[in-house]
Amino acid sequence: MLNDRLARYAAMTEQKLGELLGDQEIPALLKESMAYSVFSGGKRLRPSLCMAACELCGGTAEEALLPACAVELIHTYSLIHDDLPAMDNDDMRRGKPSSHIAFGEANAILAGDGLQALAFAILADCPAVGAQKHIARGAFEMVMGQSLDCNTEGKAELLNTLQDYKTGALFRAAVGAGAACAHASEEQTNALLAFATAYGMLFQITDDILDFTGSAKALGKSVGKDAAAGKVTYVTVYGLEGAKARAMAFAAEARQAVLNAGGDAAFFIELIDYTLTRRA
Repeated sequence: MLNDRLARYAAMTEQKLGELLGDQEIPALLKESMAYSVFSGGKRLRPSLCMAACELCGGTAEEALLPACAVELIHTYSLIHDDLPAMDNDDMRRGKPSSHIAFGEANAILAGDGLQALAFAILADCPAVGAQKHIARGAFEMVMGQSLDCNTEGKAELLNTLQDYKTGALFRAAVGAGAACAHASEEQTNALLAFATAYGMLFQITDDILDFTGSAKALGKSVGKDAAAGKVTYVTVYGLEGAKARAMAFAAEARQAVLNAGGDAAFFIELIDYTLTRRA
C-alpha cells in the first residue's frame, strides 16, 4: 500500500511539475538548471505527505496538488543552496553533480531563487489561503534552520531546534497545506502538525545514522562531512545506539499524533515504519 500510494503521488507531482515549468517563459539556461534539480529523482516525500494529509481529512489528492508542487519546489531550491560552497560545499546530490558543479555557482543560486519564486507564484492560484500560510511559514522556518546550521557548529544544545526548523518545517508545511485544502478542523490540523514535527525529527535522525553507516553510492550524496566539519548530529551527540533509541521514541510520538488526527492513518503509519528502517 505504501509503495503504491507513494508511486501515485510521485507520478501526479512529476506530471504537474512538468506542466508548471513548461508553461513558464524562462531563459533557456535558467529553465535547464531549474529542471535539472527538480527532475533529478527525488522521493517526492513532501508532496506525498501534502496529498495524503488532504485525503486523510476528507479531501482529494488533486485538491492538494498545487501546494504539493510548491512544497517540492521549495525543498529543491533548499537543496541547491545547501550544496553551495558557501554552505555545505557538496559536489554530489542524488547521484549526480550538484547544481553548482553542473552550471556554476551563479546559475545554481539563480535556479534556487527561481524555484522559490515559482513556488509562491503557484500558491497564488491555490484557493486555500491556509495552505499558502502554512507553506510560507515553513519556508521561513527552513531558512532559520539553515542559518543555525551555518552558524552553530559544535553547539549540541541547539541540535533539536536546528533540525526542527531545517527538516521539520517543510513537513509541517506539507501536511498543514494538505489539511487546509480539505478544510480540516483545527483539532485535526494540529494533530497532523504534531505528527509532522515528530516525523521530521525521526527523518533527520535516520538521515544522520545513514550519514554515519551508509555509503555515498547508496545515498547518492557525500557522507560523513558534517561530523568531519565539526557540525553536531544525533550520532555525534548521542552515539549510534542513542540516536537509534531517539528515532524509536520520535516514531512512537509520530504514530500517536497521526492516530489522534482520525481518519485512515495507514499510509502514515507505514511511512513511519519504513523511515525507521530506510537505507537511502
